[in-house]
Amino acid sequence: MPTVVLLGTLDTKGSEYAFVRDRLVGAGLTVVVVDAGVLGSPTMTADVNRAEVAAAASADLADLREAGDRGAAVTAMAAGATAVVRRLRAEGRCDGALALGGTGGTSIAAAAFRELPLGVPKVIVSTAASGDTSAYVRETDLVLMPSVVDVAGVNRLSARILANAAAAVAGMVLAEPVPTANDKPLLAASMFGVTTPAVDTARARLSDLGYEVLVFHMTGVGGRTLESLASTQLAGVLDLTTTELADELVGGVFSAGASRLTAAGRAGIPQVVSVGALDMVNFGPMDTVPEKFRDRNLFVHNPTVTLMRTTPQECTELGRRLATRLNGATGPVALLLPLRGISAIAVAGGVFHDPVADAALFDAIRETVDRSVVELVEVDAAINDEAFANAAADRLHAYLTKES
Repeated sequence: MPTVVLLGTLDTKGSEYAFVRDRLVGAGLTVVVVDAGVLGSPTMTADVNRAEVAAAASADLADLREAGDRGAAVTAMAAGATAVVRRLRAEGRCDGALALGGTGGTSIAAAAFRELPLGVPKVIVSTAASGDTSAYVRETDLVLMPSVVDVAGVNRLSARILANAAAAVAGMVLAEPVPTANDKPLLAASMFGVTTPAVDTARARLSDLGYEVLVFHMTGVGGRTLESLASTQLAGVLDLTTTELADELVGGVFSAGASRLTAAGRAGIPQVVSVGALDMVNFGPMDTVPEKFRDRNLFVHNPTVTLMRTTPQECTELGRRLATRLNGATGPVALLLPLRGISAIAVAGGVFHDPVADAALFDAIRETVDRSVVELVEVDAAINDEAFANAAADRLHAYLTKES
């Protein structure tokens, strides 16, 4: 019988956890209750008590209580809960996980659930679910479900929400497994709306050649996820869309951080890289664009995304950064430059067409790239042209089959 780990603070939310536990048991599941509370007395029995959770983090529950430092207690119990959930998974006693809580409980559960493999159902009913959840989710498939009301008792509204959460986890855990095993080499590709035609064409080409291609949307978390998989699960990377570097440099909302474009090179796996969407920095709705940028070339991509054209000066620095990161690669890497346009809106006639800025980007790359490490290929095409996309796919295939 599948098992769901129910993790939370049973001193303040015992009645809610008892309600959810009963719903899960009623759905035919085994439940392991883990108590990560510290201060008050638990109001329901746990299968893994709070002292065990604290000990799993090499902490003493009595010391945590006596210190009275809530932040330190949450940190310790998050570490302990992570160790406990990891152990339960290894023992075959965690086919899914569910938690309920405010920001403290969400922080504890999120830390533990992020350690579960992708595909293992993991849900938190949280008061924080309607805001920026990136700090909780990071590069995982953790689902945060809005609690609507505070997790403070079972009432006519919260009962429905909690019952839905239990049913969702039960449905995911009990669903027939999806066959995933195959012997195709696994690749990752980076995509944005303005580079979609290129990636779709290249993905189709690579699929025909016998690869399975994971496509990531370059919104910060997409780049970080690609980087996290590169060293452990990927045979190669088709990194045509490096727009996150522009957000990192200028202060846009889709930065993937300073480690972007480093993992594949560090792991020594083949990669084909391009400059897709380095013509833009991403912001939210127009009224969220910082005042200092209001006189720049701005384009409303959709009601929630405003794009800003990068300047020649910014493009020079972007070229240097991109080339410098690729220079550290320990495996084969090609950098393809689409000379007729680096995004769908940077081609001739497009709102971000700027030959001066593109030239600054290309020149900085030419001057910085170490050609003993990086194969620099200039293509007389726009990035979304079929010829460019197929050239990128074929170059990666050549690396992977050692034909180059």
